Amino acid sequence: MTASAPSSQLTPSARMSAAPAAYPAPMYPHKATEEQHRERRIRTFQPRRGRITKAQAGALDRGWERFGLAIDGTPLDLPTLFDGRPVTLEIGFGMGDTTAAMAAADPSAGILAADVHTPGHGNLLQFLERDGSENVRLAAGDAIILLRDMLQDASLAGLRVYFPDPWPKPKHHKRRLIQDSFLDLVLPRLAPGALVHCATDWEPYAEQMAQVLAARPELENVHPEGDGSGWLEPSEHPEGSVPGYAPRPEWRPVTKFERAGLAKGHVVHDLLFRRR
Repeated sequence: MTASAPSSQLTPSARMSAAPAAYPAPMYPHKATEEQHRERRIRTFQPRRGRITKAQAGALDRGWERFGLAIDGTPLDLPTLFDGRPVTLEIGFGMGDTTAAMAAADPSAGILAADVHTPGHGNLLQFLERDGSENVRLAAGDAIILLRDMLQDASLAGLRVYFPDPWPKPKHHKRRLIQDSFLDLVLPRLAPGALVHCATDWEPYAEQMAQVLAARPELENVHPEGDGSGWLEPSEHPEGSVPGYAPRPEWRPVTKFERAGLAKGHVVHDLLFRRR
């Protein structure tokens, strides 16, 4: 019987494939303890594994050491990592097309893109190769650990959460990302003036987001009277609706999840809040 090679000698894509099946994130060499990942807390992801293509695996093997990092609890030096660029944290980038488009459109801004979906990491690395973008770093694992253990206070210029899992069943609402416990963690990491941008096509979740964000005195709604399609006086909002939605910014590309939601007749809401 031939012994398997030590994980340190494997390529990034092979290390990902060799990760324990019970471990939820595509960790490369990691230091996070099992105790950290078993604790009862909100998580930024629904564990899933997908088939990785040869092209994605190749992009991981070529680009991970340059652009990737494991969410392992080790503090990050963002000014060094991003050559002094202001850094926005994006939680859940899917297959990376939106992230890559925003990175290419503004090379002066850094994007720290966190996700657990390994094919998405490979896909985004392909886009970065194609565009020649140098202003993105990919983080593999749970963004809660990234925020809690690896980022300094006032180190982020922005936060993006686009189309997170809406957990539509009432018994699962406690699993939604945008809630008070998450803001307790993320707000200290935002520098004054940092922009918080959320988007969802699940209207009940949009209303919850609006209420939770508006309740925080540290945040100011950039579009307090917007309803997502125009401008209304407070008295003109439909009964039971929550004002404060923003028109989709031109710099946010339409995502795959957004197109799917629109095809189903869903209404997409953007929320823009600024850290005071």
